[in-house]
Amino acid sequence: MTLHLELAPLISLGAGIGILVFPKLLNYIVAGYLIVLGVLGLLGHSF
Repeated sequence: MTLHLELAPLISLGAGIGILVFPKLLNYIVAGYLIVLGVLGLLGHSF
């Protein structure tokens, strides 16, 4: 049995939990999320 996980939903889940725990970090979490998705997109990884 193989477990296949996508990266984008895991990042989204982590960002959502971080926002719930530390609401003041919203700007940093959103910026980090966008940077990670942008870098992965440039490297050719699909989501």
